[in-house]
Amino acid sequence: MSAHPARACGIDFGTSNSTVGWLRPGAATLLALEGDKATLPSAVFFNADEETTHFGRDALAEYLEGYEGRLMRALKSLLGSSLMDGSTEVGGRALRFRDLLASFIGQLKTRAESQAGRPFEQAVFGRPVHFVDDNEVADRRAQDTLEAIARQVGFSEVSFQFEPIGAALHYEAGLDREELVLIADIGGGTADFSLVRLSPERAGRTDRRDDLLGNAGLHVGGTDFDRALSLECVMPLLGYRGLMKNGVEIPSNLFFQLATWHTINFAYTRQAFADFQHIYRDAAARRELDRLARLIGQREGHWLALQVEQAKIDLSSGVTTLLQLDRLEAGLTHGISREDFSAATRNLVERVAATVGSLLDQAGVAREKVDTLYFTGGASGVPQLRARIAAELPQAHCVEGDLFGSIGAGLAMEAARRYG
Repeated sequence: MSAHPARACGIDFGTSNSTVGWLRPGAATLLALEGDKATLPSAVFFNADEETTHFGRDALAEYLEGYEGRLMRALKSLLGSSLMDGSTEVGGRALRFRDLLASFIGQLKTRAESQAGRPFEQAVFGRPVHFVDDNEVADRRAQDTLEAIARQVGFSEVSFQFEPIGAALHYEAGLDREELVLIADIGGGTADFSLVRLSPERAGRTDRRDDLLGNAGLHVGGTDFDRALSLECVMPLLGYRGLMKNGVEIPSNLFFQLATWHTINFAYTRQAFADFQHIYRDAAARRELDRLARLIGQREGHWLALQVEQAKIDLSSGVTTLLQLDRLEAGLTHGISREDFSAATRNLVERVAATVGSLLDQAGVAREKVDTLYFTGGASGVPQLRARIAAELPQAHCVEGDLFGSIGAGLAMEAARRYG
């Protein structure tokens, strides 16, 4: 490490959580962004009662305290989507999604500079291997949009590094021998993999292209696990897969909106309410739809999504969890088991495993040649997902990195290398 602080920072703008890393002697790499916490949840709450804007844990706390307003999460998922050029209503006015992202990334910059006691004009941003699956034009547009937003908030020089490579650089700093490593970075929005040769000697090289044997990724992450768990185990309590009087299933669009973070507010529009009233008149599942009516009427969609997210977390460490759903119906509880969670997410897990297998095949690397499987990203803690990936590499030693910090720390190293 240089005897002087780096000029630039590394920014991991994540779907669920974000970090900023800055390499300087004798100090932690990650900067505190909210109190003493190095992570800032990627959430914004517009408080309509007090006409204030809140970020991170503060945003979630304001929402849960019951203030009127708009909670936005999974902001990164907007990049590369058709929503990016649109807007949403906040406090009776239109707010462009592009400006929403700028407000959050501007906060990352402001908070990092406050902690560092100096401005940052250069930054290396992490990016998923694919912002958008199987669409190079849309993928490039997503990166260009993020770069334009970064410049809008005050960065004069912006470059990018794949997020799993950032994690690889962080892991490599602690190695004492060469390893062939599969980096598994599974965050809130994407699952990304890099197969890379790492060693103390290789760490000093400027050009690492020969060490990178392959990258692969897909748009599956923690929010997808939340959605699958919600649809399979919670939304049936609200009428999902219930029946109309004529025997056909209740239309599912509203349930999918409520199970997906960045579309929850669409369930509160006049059109959505008119559609719901039409369904209610002809539905057989009245008790469940009464709960749904209460959820929509009280705008409790984000509250329910938080309960589902917590259930996912609980089931990653325990075998059962009990949801307290009294806001939907007095005394309502609902138990979910890890087996339920595994069944709900089986297709997602298999898609991720297939991506790992494809990467190894394309790189021409035999499974038994991989020394280490390195996990980072919050969703890599989902047990059925971790076990399935590990099954692809039966000889590899599994290592758990800093699930929320290794990418930001590695990007800080890359920023110091690129900008001094």
